[in-house]
Amino acid sequence: MKVLLKRDIKELGNNGDVVVVANGYARNYLLPKKFATIVTPGNVKQIKLQRKKQEEKRTEEMEKLQSLANEISNVSCTITVKTNEEGKLFGSVTAHHIANALSEKGYHVDENMVILETAIKKCDLYNVTVALHPEIKSQCRVWVVSESEKSSDTKK
Repeated sequence: MKVLLKRDIKELGNNGDVVVVANGYARNYLLPKKFATIVTPGNVKQIKLQRKKQEEKRTEEMEKLQSLANEISNVSCTITVKTNEEGKLFGSVTAHHIANALSEKGYHVDENMVILETAIKKCDLYNVTVALHPEIKSQCRVWVVSESEKSSDTKK
């Protein structure tokens, strides 16, 4: 029996695909759960319209994310941490710290989007990758400075 899938089904097909399945599988599982419908010209046309709308929405989202990535690439964040006399951190700067610093600047970034290649354990300038989408990545500059350096700068 030919059916038109209304959603993605693993190892069968994606939303909008016309697939041939066993009659019993269609009658007893796909159709009652509304995972599929019987193929008619009207249904096919409706699914094509839905796919077109989804593609337009996806394109619009990708454009927004790309513009956000361009903005983030021009951002520089400063994270103040406690250090010893040699400039080594007590602990390390994590993706959570960087995401919070970006959020304070107005860029809502989840800590899962921040990619750290190595742990940040020294005061320095770092280029950190922010993956807004698997296809869209950006680099931002992160300054890690010691509290003692910052307090001595304000006294001058």
